[in-house]
Amino acid sequence: MRVKVQPKSRESAIVDVMEDGTLKVRVKAAPEKGKANKEVIKVLAKKYGVKKSEVEIVSGATDQIKLIKIAK
Repeated sequence: MRVKVQPKSRESAIVDVMEDGTLKVRVKAAPEKGKANKEVIKVLAKKYGVKKSEVEIVSGATDQIKLIKIAK
């Protein structure tokens, strides 16, 4: 799944699904030292009811647009 991340937001939450199917996620964490990525994983794991270890950033670790894999 494609995810667009907006760091340094007021709250951490899934906001919207864009027209191309990309999921828009806001996170409180700043994009430094992987903090925002960890927060994205936490938000998605909670949403889909899986463990954080089952959510993997496949590509885009340093970009706003990320490709995420969720193991089920």
